[in-house]
Parts: sequence; C-alpha cells; structure tokens
Amino acid sequence: MAAHMKLRRRRRTKIVATLGPASNTMEVLARLHQTGADVFRLNFSHGTHEDHAASIVMIRELERKFDRPIGILADVQGPKLRVGRFGGGRVQLQTGQRFILDLNPTPGDVRRVNLPHPEIIKAAAIGTSLLLDDGKLRLRVIRVRDDHLETEIMVGGPLSDRKGVNVPDMVLPIPALTAKDRIDLDFALARGVDYIGLSFVQRPEDVAEARAIAAGRAWIMTKMEKPQALENLDAIIALSDAVMVARGDLGVELPPEEVPLAQKRIVRAARQAGKPVVVATQMLESMINAPSPTRAEASDVATAVFDGADAVMLSAETAAGQFPYEAVNIMDRIIARVEQDSGWRAIIEASRPEPERSAADAIAAAARQVAHTIGATAIAAFTASGSTALRAARERPEAPIIGLTPAEQTARRLAVVWGVHAVVAPDAQSMTDMVSKAIRVSLQEGFCQRGEEIVVIAGVPFGKPGTTNALRVATVK
Repeated sequence: MAAHMKLRRRRRTKIVATLGPASNTMEVLARLHQTGADVFRLNFSHGTHEDHAASIVMIRELERKFDRPIGILADVQGPKLRVGRFGGGRVQLQTGQRFILDLNPTPGDVRRVNLPHPEIIKAAAIGTSLLLDDGKLRLRVIRVRDDHLETEIMVGGPLSDRKGVNVPDMVLPIPALTAKDRIDLDFALARGVDYIGLSFVQRPEDVAEARAIAAGRAWIMTKMEKPQALENLDAIIALSDAVMVARGDLGVELPPEEVPLAQKRIVRAARQAGKPVVVATQMLESMINAPSPTRAEASDVATAVFDGADAVMLSAETAAGQFPYEAVNIMDRIIARVEQDSGWRAIIEASRPEPERSAADAIAAAARQVAHTIGATAIAAFTASGSTALRAARERPEAPIIGLTPAEQTARRLAVVWGVHAVVAPDAQSMTDMVSKAIRVSLQEGFCQRGEEIVVIAGVPFGKPGTTNALRVATVK
C-alpha cells in the first residue's frame, strides 16, 4: 500500500465520470479523481473488453495510491433498436410521404428500409409512433402487415444507416439483456465491478433477471429511460440497488416538458425507498467543446443537488470531450456551492421521507436528530452490507457519515451514496471496541478533533447484515 494520501470531499453529493478516449490514461484518471470523481463509469456501448480491462486495472491502482475506495459502474448497452442500411448510406425523408419498415434485409431507399426487429412489427398498431435517430424523425403507423409497417412521415429529415429506433407507445416482448449484454456482464462481474447499469428496463422482471445473473456480486443500478418503466416505478425501484435518471433516451420518448417532472418523481421515489439515485445525461454538455458550461447547465446540476440526488453524472464530457478535468472541476464547485447555501439545507429538511416502521430506520432517524442536537462532527455507521450507511444517508443528516465496513466491496459500493465517506476497517467485537474504532477512524480521516462528539450506530450482533439497532454518543479523547 502506498503512503496514505488524505482525500476527503467537502460535499455530500457524489460525481460519476464516464471514461473514454479523453480519459484513458493513469495521469488523467488520477487528476479526475483528485478533482472530484467518486465513481468511474465504463460504457459497454463503446470500446473493447481489452479497453475496459485496462481501465479497471488503472482504477484499482489509483485506489491503492490514494487509499480510497472508488466505485466502478459497468453500463451495459441493452437492446438497442436500429433500422437497417440504405443503398447510398443515407436518404432524405419528406414530411407527409409514406415510408415502409419491413423485414427485407435488402438495402433501403426513400420508400422503405429494413427493420430487423419483428417484435416491433408484431406489437405495433395503427396510430403507433416510431421515433428515428434520437427522435429527430417521427413516423406514425397507418397500416400493419405480418412482414411490414406502412407509416406516414410526420417529421422528416435525413436518415442514415443503422440509426436508432424508439417506440414510446408500446411495451416490447424483449428482455433488457441481449446476448452481447450477457457476455459483457460475465466479463465485468469477473473483474469485480461494483455496479451494473441496466439499460432500457421496461418491467420489474427485467431487473429480476439481472439480479439473478449478478448473484450479489454487484449492485444493480437500473436506468430509468423508458416511459413504460415509469408505469412500474415503485416495483422497479424495490428490486434495484440503485437508480439512474437516464435523461437521454427518456428525453427522446417523453415530451420535453415531461422530463423534468419525471426526474423529480424518480429522485423522490428513490429517496423514499432509501436507494441511491444518479441524475445523468447532458448535465454539462457544452463542455465537450468548451472550457466552461452554460448558465442553464450550471442550474441543471444545482437542481439535481437541491432535489437530493445522491450523485450527478458526466458522460461525453469526460469520455470524449476536450475538457474532462474542467468538467469535473466545475461540477464539484457547483455542488459545493449549493450545499453551502441555507436554502439547500431547508429544502433537504423539508423533503426528507418519513422513517419506515422498523428499528433500523428509527435508529438512523435518531442518529440524525442526536447529531443535530449535540452538534456532532460525524455519524460513524458500522455496516457490513452497506444497509446501515444507506439508512443513515436516507436521513440526509447535517453531519457527514463515515461508513466503516470490513468489506472492501461494500466500501466501493458506498462511493455513490450521498454523504458517505467509506473506510475499510475491521468489524467491531463489542460496544467498547465499536466506540474505540469509530473515534480512531474519525480522527485519522480528519472528521473530528479531541473534545468533540460523534454519533455511532451499528447492528448487534456485530457483522450480521440488516440489524441496525444500537446508537452511542462518544466524546473524542
């Protein structure tokens, strides 16, 4: 282990940074982590397994260098629907004209193109909307046949080979995991990633399938990007370990005016369930090509922080942008500034969900209240599985949360959780040992000074997951 290099965030909301060509060296990774990246996302829609394996090795090396747990999110592609190819590679579709989508693999033209997804043809009905190329083109089905759909072009434009198809009006009988995803999952889980990003979820069953494959080896982070998922929101969140508001495809399939409302609804529901929630996509989009964001983008990041999201995410900004370091830096600064504002704390207090009727929730709620009343400098949460730290974070306390866990895997997973500073430490053997360890770690990590007080919560018997039932106040000596 390298010499201990203290790295402590001065903010509660975490930052997820996507890796790519702009951030695939150890030097850039180290700078991004120092600047503010708590979790690194590997996008399996791009890059090879060799690329991702190299990134994982570098992240773990970085973890050892800074002696800080770092989360790795493996984001699988999901069932991406696309049209086929055109004879000339590209056509211009005119509004008002007819256009056929069929099962014929012959290259298309201005009259027709291959749609290699018979499930869409089978599920479509007259009046169904089809969105092409991220919603730039819109078609309406006017006739359904066994082997093709005849459509009217409602919004035309250029269409080229293999552009995406979105179907906001229907639930398709397809699994959220493709053959490619299963291969990617096996690869990622074998290399110890911490979260699996599950794309294009429509039903709770999609999450259950991924959970069965992961078998506890990683948390399932469900990406909310389909209107159908919103219809099953509570059931999907209940089966997920974490949630992502993936505004890219959600913004294609929902009217623009609905996306902010959907975002707030998802964040609120995830907070109610005590599940970490990440707000993602186009947060600082202009910084792909510019060294500073627009004022609207800065406000967008601030809104997610005011809503109480656990984390905000950068996509192309850090994966392929010209200013990856600047993007993380300004996001860190925006979050820190918002969290210093008295209005932020007032909103967080007002939006806190009621504790559930359980001993664990009662202890977490009491820890927040006690810490507030006595002015405790930290809440130390002993947690084997992460559940105690999650319950403490659900309360959104003023005091920072130190998540003490004997499991390195748990510490890495807590990297995405609001307000939690995770530390790998041996489990306590007794109440006296618990208080002693909490004080020592709080001092070492710079959360308190002698004479100050901390609140300590844990589950007894020690090491048994899901048994948060003990609270102590300790004076640091």
